[in-house]
Amino acid sequence: MANNINLGTAKSVKNDEFYTQYSDIQKEINAYLEYNPDVFRDKVVLLPCDDPEWSNFTRFFAQNFERLGLKKLISTSYAVESKRFKDYEPTLFETESPIFDVDKTRTNGKIFILSRDVNQNGHIDIDDLEFEYLEGDGDFRSLEVCKLRDESDIIVTNPPFSLFREFLNWIMVAQKQFLILGNFNAIHYKEVFPLIRDNKIWTGNKNFGGGMDMIMPKGTFDPTKLKKYRIDERGNIIQNIMGVIWFTNIDHGRRHEPLSLMTMKDNLRYSPHKEVKEKGYPHYENYDAIDVPFTDAIPSDYDGEMGVPTTFIDKYCPEQFTIIGCAEGDSGKSLGLKPFDRELKKLNKSLRDGQLFYMDNGMPIKPYSRILIRKK
Repeated sequence: MANNINLGTAKSVKNDEFYTQYSDIQKEINAYLEYNPDVFRDKVVLLPCDDPEWSNFTRFFAQNFERLGLKKLISTSYAVESKRFKDYEPTLFETESPIFDVDKTRTNGKIFILSRDVNQNGHIDIDDLEFEYLEGDGDFRSLEVCKLRDESDIIVTNPPFSLFREFLNWIMVAQKQFLILGNFNAIHYKEVFPLIRDNKIWTGNKNFGGGMDMIMPKGTFDPTKLKKYRIDERGNIIQNIMGVIWFTNIDHGRRHEPLSLMTMKDNLRYSPHKEVKEKGYPHYENYDAIDVPFTDAIPSDYDGEMGVPTTFIDKYCPEQFTIIGCAEGDSGKSLGLKPFDRELKKLNKSLRDGQLFYMDNGMPIKPYSRILIRKK
């Protein structure tokens, strides 16, 4: 068994809710603060799809309320009985509250609000969180939570991966700033890629490499089937999940750092990639562009269109390149990539309509997942 798992495997288990570590949230948020120290100042931050009592998102923003200069923090949860994963125990924070309800704790969502110095100790922090039950189950699509969305300025959370498309649309229709986690493959979604292409959203500060260590609620995984993991103080399994990345429309400095690239001539001579030295840059048969198999092999002096790996998005600088489109499925067809004829498919059964290909020694070659770009 591999030491880490991908999101496809993760989504096949009891639930698709994975909790984020405090350190990962802190590192990501700090990158936005370095670019703009006032990015959260006087803002209302909403953390939906969350479990406030256990959430590191709630903990981080509550503990840093004054440092960030927040106006208000709102954190909501989804009712236990509405989840597939129901192994739940209320915290002392809830059970010792005078409004604790043994029935509502399982059937209703919860809302935690931080906006004032409740205990009058001169500071607004996590000890000033105020709690109550929502009228409904806390689903982000409910009218109740939609009103909270409309009240907020910035939405930050780790939504259920299976609802990523719908959740992102829920944010975009309200024209809110956001920072959320999602699946790397979401870049290709027809609802997502046009937003990336048009610079309405982008990926976060953390690079794509290494996946992310996520917290699995107790009972989600059988630890005997995992080779490498650790257990936190609450008994949760910490497991590396490949393909987890940040999506946002909040600016950060790394996205404005241009790639340092060699010329085509120098790449053909000095590239560390054997494939580039031996094959060069094949021209596609069904589109006027060249194939570039590695982001660091993009030729600095080529002015035409280029097909690059999806991982290019991790290094994309909007001042350096223009994204033309995605050569996958329906998106590829919209670029004018015509269906493959039967003879080509006989030669290479992996050919799929809406994808690029080039010829190599009489064989049609379909490179893996390409995005088309042009140098500015």
